[in-house]
Amino acid sequence: MKKRFSRAVSLLLSAICLLSLTACHSANQTKAFEAPESFDESREYEITFWAKNDTNMTQVEIYHKAIEDFEACYPNIHVTLRLYTDYGKIYNDVITNIPTGTTPNVCITYPDHIATYLTGMNTVVPLDTLFDHPEYGLGGSALRFDGVEKEGIVSRHLEEGRLGDHIYAMPFMRSTEACYVNKTFVEKLGFTLPETLTWDFMWEVAEAATKKDEDGVYEVNGQKVMIPIIYKSTDNMMIQYLRQSNAPYSTEDGQIDLFHDTTKEFLYTVASHAESGAFSTFKISSYPANFLNAGQCIFAIDSTAGATWMGSDAPLCDISEDKIVDFETAVMPPPQLDPENPVMISQGPSVCVFNKDDPQEVLASWLFAQFLLTNGVQIAYSKTEGYVPVTEVARATEEYQDYLARCGEDGDEHYDIKIKATRLLLDNTENTFVTPVFNGSASLRDASGELIESVTKSVRRNANVDEAYMETLFEDVTALYRLDSVGRNGAMSVTNGADLGPLPTGAVVLLASLGGVWVLIAVWFFCEKARKKKRNQQMEKE
Repeated sequence: MKKRFSRAVSLLLSAICLLSLTACHSANQTKAFEAPESFDESREYEITFWAKNDTNMTQVEIYHKAIEDFEACYPNIHVTLRLYTDYGKIYNDVITNIPTGTTPNVCITYPDHIATYLTGMNTVVPLDTLFDHPEYGLGGSALRFDGVEKEGIVSRHLEEGRLGDHIYAMPFMRSTEACYVNKTFVEKLGFTLPETLTWDFMWEVAEAATKKDEDGVYEVNGQKVMIPIIYKSTDNMMIQYLRQSNAPYSTEDGQIDLFHDTTKEFLYTVASHAESGAFSTFKISSYPANFLNAGQCIFAIDSTAGATWMGSDAPLCDISEDKIVDFETAVMPPPQLDPENPVMISQGPSVCVFNKDDPQEVLASWLFAQFLLTNGVQIAYSKTEGYVPVTEVARATEEYQDYLARCGEDGDEHYDIKIKATRLLLDNTENTFVTPVFNGSASLRDASGELIESVTKSVRRNANVDEAYMETLFEDVTALYRLDSVGRNGAMSVTNGADLGPLPTGAVVLLASLGGVWVLIAVWFFCEKARKKKRNQQMEKE
């Protein structure tokens, strides 16, 4: 038995050593990418593409069509699509796969996420060199498709992918936030929508809408349910308000500046309207569109990319037909502090290319990523929601201009709310902004929303939201998102408990194996002890 346990322990230790070497090798083996001078078309390439869709099958079909058209141009490059319903799940899977070198080749993502991916050595390919490659760069001479030139991409969107000295993300689609307003109810309450929606106007109308009759029925809709304002993305809510107030949020080099008096005063305002029942959030109440379409919400604030869910005739409505209320929908920018100088956040998916040991494989991946900017893909995808193409070329085409001009012609491709949401961004591109990107900026964004979520939940539970509450809230959110671990230049300190995402599979196996070794050693120790005791007892009998 002693030999068997010794052999088992030895074998397990050997396996752990090999696993450790493999894990270390996988995490650090990739060298900095150097673009090949030419593409080896004599080889076959298998590349993976991770993408996200909003359960919109039209978007899925567009991805498949893009892959089919690309493979027709490059029969030796085979693209495998993996779909996710949430950007957060893509982020978690990428983080998990970095140590084992099993990241996708091309990924739909956000610059905030890429900043964390870059903590792995040479994980994501800087695109500057590839942009300018004479044969295979943007608009390159050797491309087998009509590629867009660098000047053809909206410069503001292109710069959104810059992290430090390099561009790591290429824009794919762009959206912004919109406020979908039940204009019918606003006017029923005796108000007239202004040209630009302001916070004060929205709060005032919302409070008026909370009035009930003696039976507890809301007077504005004749129902037992009414949440006048529902905000989908509370992180955007906080970030936009701070930007409109010219208040700090974070610096370009990664300094956290979220916790100050302007933030606190805004939270007091949110708390007061949440307490009266005038305000709630997606995480607390559910999708704004569902309440809007049922006549149970007046101001539904969501992305322009969610426009096909909004309105009485929404083609992607999630509630039963008998629950839908007929009303006129106005599509407006999110509420503003200064109507003369509107401020809106720029958002929407970007594309990154992951580094691999084989530069030719990376080049094949880059060719596919670049194909996503062709007119066929850009225009088709933008038609699925209130997205806007990221290339000037696609925007200027006769096909796209015809699409915009046919607003309201039908309730599907030319659904009026969707095209109005699209025009909202087209008309306000110069009024959009992005937040600084660094390792930890994703956590800061989550923390911004958590402040609003926490205050809203607290007042619903009859908590006293005062100075002591705010001080504790700031401390708790800082600890929850480990913001005290984010230093200048976005450096995350592991010793301070930085949030680096879930442990990679290799690390989990390694830790589990180490635990197994200690269990075997313990079993061996007690068996040996029992064997010796038994032998001693036999000797005493003899």
